[in-house]
Amino acid sequence: MPPLDRRRLLRATAAALTAGVAGCLLDARPDEAADPPDGVAPTTVVSDLEIPWDLAVAGDDAFVTERDGGVRRFDRESLVDGAGLAAGDGEVALAGADLPERTAPGEGGTLGVAAHPDYPEPPALYVYYTAEDGERRNRVVRYDRDREEIDPIVEGIPAARTHNGGRLRVGPDGDLWVLTGDAEDPDAARDPDSLSGSVLRLTPDGDPAAPGPPFPDGDPRLFTVGHRNPQGLAFAPDGTAFVAEHGPDARDEVSLLRSGGNYGWDVARGGPDDPEYDGYDAHEAFVPPLVNTGPETTWAPSGIARYDGPIPEWNGRLLVAGLASETLFAVALLDDAAAADDLPDAEVATVHDADWLDDRYTAVSVPYYVGEFGRLRHVAVGPDGALYLLTSNRDGRARVGGDFPQDRDDRIVRLDRA
Repeated sequence: MPPLDRRRLLRATAAALTAGVAGCLLDARPDEAADPPDGVAPTTVVSDLEIPWDLAVAGDDAFVTERDGGVRRFDRESLVDGAGLAAGDGEVALAGADLPERTAPGEGGTLGVAAHPDYPEPPALYVYYTAEDGERRNRVVRYDRDREEIDPIVEGIPAARTHNGGRLRVGPDGDLWVLTGDAEDPDAARDPDSLSGSVLRLTPDGDPAAPGPPFPDGDPRLFTVGHRNPQGLAFAPDGTAFVAEHGPDARDEVSLLRSGGNYGWDVARGGPDDPEYDGYDAHEAFVPPLVNTGPETTWAPSGIARYDGPIPEWNGRLLVAGLASETLFAVALLDDAAAADDLPDAEVATVHDADWLDDRYTAVSVPYYVGEFGRLRHVAVGPDGALYLLTSNRDGRARVGGDFPQDRDDRIVRLDRA
């Protein structure tokens, strides 16, 4: 075995010192939470789901993936107006057994789902899932609902028990965006020839979508590299893309994506005082995040959404679903840090304004619903402007001795005006 360099030696030593007690050292649930906006109330729309992971609404349909299963379909109106539904009230749009070589090791399985930008013509869905046929890999397929045909769009995405990424989104430009994890191989995340730890930008047919490859000597489908385990992707109306990713022992991040950007994993992961990783300020080639939670606090961010709807307190904010934190974070992006004092709930806000962070905005985060629904896998904005939360309380990661899972978990919860 080659000798450890200083950076890896520090990392290994810290891991050994904290093994078995990391959960006690990290702050997960925030100590305080803001009250929800006036009149906003939760409604359980669907219960008894099998580890739901993603939600896509298109036309008259709403599609939900279950990590240990396939894709369920509900009527769109059921999400908008319904309550008290069970998983069985939806139909199986695509069974897990119909996905070739599908497997569900650890955090793998049936993950992201998105509808074709012109759905229902064609009536096509995209599904990201883990497959194993001699070698474990993640793949993205296109499923034609009328013809019941499954065609591969992206194959050979590295897979492992953890760090599989998995989110799919159709951007405002009609392109298909794909998030991949480092599959427990950090060095590959910075390699522009690898699909690990990356954001891919594709046409609906799976071809490279970027006008001119961001990495001229790499895979032309890559938009950014250097990510650890990204699971949240959202867009501003002007097409600006934001990503959220899980960090190592905290150090979770929310970043603004820049074409051809390298986000530094696993060399840089914090500021100049981080005890285990290089600071972003020491690497001009790396793009720093808007938010880094630091080495002692974790959000465990998964799905994210940018909100524009009838709840004015959240307009323009990035909403981040937290797993270990059991929290919905609302993140305002400000041009002037001084404006943070004027935000609603400023007294429980965290201002992310370290001088080594991305200076295009100052991010200000406010926690909501701390511990009320348990682990939150995803947040989505519905066609009616309501928010939809997907819980993940039966994924084997629930807090020991905590309040979850509860009877009839997992669920989809709607947040809207009462």
